[in-house]
Amino acid sequence: MSRSIFAALFLTASGVAFSAAAQSWVQVEALPDLRTAEERARAYSSALKDVNGFRLRSGWYALTLGPYSDAEAQSKLRELRGAGIIPRDSYISDNGPYRQRFWPIGAGATNIAPVTPVQPAPDTTAPEATPTPVVPAAPVDLDETPREARASEALLSRDQKKELQVAMQWFGFYNSAIDGSFGRGTRGSMAEWQKNNGYDATGILTTKQRKMLMDNYNGALAALGLGQVKEVKAGIEITMPIGLVEFDKYEYPFVQYREKDSSGIEALLISQPGDENTLFGLYEIMQTLEIVPLEGERSKGRRSFTLTGQGDDIHSYTYARAEGGYVKGFTLVYPPAKAADMARVIEIMQDSMVVTEGTLTPDLSDAAAQGVDLLSGLDVRKPALSRSGFYVDGRGHVLTTAEAVASCGRITLDDTYEATVKATGNGLALLEPSTSLVPLNYARLATSVGRLRAPVAVAGYSYEGALDAPTLTYGTLEDLKGLGGEAELSRLDLDALPGDVGGPVLDMTGAVSGMLVDHDLTGKALPSAVRFSLKASELATFLSENGITAAASEDTAQLDAEDIVVLGTDMTVLVGCWE
Repeated sequence: MSRSIFAALFLTASGVAFSAAAQSWVQVEALPDLRTAEERARAYSSALKDVNGFRLRSGWYALTLGPYSDAEAQSKLRELRGAGIIPRDSYISDNGPYRQRFWPIGAGATNIAPVTPVQPAPDTTAPEATPTPVVPAAPVDLDETPREARASEALLSRDQKKELQVAMQWFGFYNSAIDGSFGRGTRGSMAEWQKNNGYDATGILTTKQRKMLMDNYNGALAALGLGQVKEVKAGIEITMPIGLVEFDKYEYPFVQYREKDSSGIEALLISQPGDENTLFGLYEIMQTLEIVPLEGERSKGRRSFTLTGQGDDIHSYTYARAEGGYVKGFTLVYPPAKAADMARVIEIMQDSMVVTEGTLTPDLSDAAAQGVDLLSGLDVRKPALSRSGFYVDGRGHVLTTAEAVASCGRITLDDTYEATVKATGNGLALLEPSTSLVPLNYARLATSVGRLRAPVAVAGYSYEGALDAPTLTYGTLEDLKGLGGEAELSRLDLDALPGDVGGPVLDMTGAVSGMLVDHDLTGKALPSAVRFSLKASELATFLSENGITAAASEDTAQLDAEDIVVLGTDMTVLVGCWE
């Protein structure tokens, strides 16, 4: 039977036949089990078209590209192998070795093994001899003894041995130095790989096993679409997963890459002029972004830093260094489920990054599109609630309202320092910083109730952190009790905002006469200037009950307005409540 007639008889289960003009395939991998084969097929399909999977006569599973004409197959093989997208030992095959199709899933279980044709009616003429179809030989599949495997291994170059270590590291079997030396650690990793793949754990890979390992590794790289990017405008050359991301936009200091084909992967290239001071400023700024989760290792050296973010929904890795008057680097963002693959991608990106001339520069025309919750178009992490507080001693303890820190997953002071709730009561909360702080100033509590109609000032973060420093709001002391006769409250005539709640109420000597509170008067709509202060005596009692002796003010002289501003600014803290 001629080859063209043979090909015409290859029928699919759904009735589709492969044409005689398209009977060549590029075989890229052969795998021992269906689950692994489907995983590899899915990975290849994210970067390549025409991916097919067939069961082989041997019981293994082949991954192929096609079908193509002979010329198309030759061209595709050269193109993809030359680009390093498919393994170097990929080859061209016809339909002979392939049986049931398992990929694409849902495409129909194609069986392209030859079926027996319907016999024609008897013919009196002598039958023409039909040549037996020639099936290409399968790739060499050596079953070596440990001694033979060690002998074939000895022929490997040092670079080839390093490649095997890299491949085992990729799949999580090896975590030592990539040195091309097969010592006890490498042998143990090889044995573990063999055991995991159903082979005898000899610790010496046979030729067949080495080929399988490298095929799987090269296939994994191909699925990620790793390729070199030369970003002239940013002055960076780097190998990155271009099969999973695509260029989005320039937004100083970032080149932004969005996810491609719902890969869940995003990337930034970092480029700006600067030195070590710029670098460490970037180190602080990056940690305010949503794409850098709070959990994870932080590392800062003399001329570089790394940030590892590990959240429930995303992980990320940022690397940047100062070099030649520039700060250059990258951020890779990915789902937690892809952490193992991305760990190797991160190594490749970091090892391959080359700093070249040129850098991004700010585009002032974009300023109108920015906001306090955005940095270069990226979401800045914001607390769920921001209120005011103030230092009450030289060790950095902070007093605020209990409402400000209720149900917080995390508490910060001035968006920088972590704090915990040491005590609550009477609507108050005492916060203790996680690191030792030495405030510029702290509260000295008034020893008298004050004089009616006397001027007062509230220091607070009126705009909940939109401004870098607290503002002072001036008013008067209107009553020495609350509207319902509450003795612990004073009533103020003062136009404060919700962000001011928790801030210190100062008299004109600089003494803290109370704390601004959000007094609940259910069902009442009061004039906007009616505010309430919890008296200094209540604050002192609460602090004393929790081990802090409040300092008393001994000043009686009136201060200038400028001095009140400095005093209030130095003692007031922005309290952030994070989910």
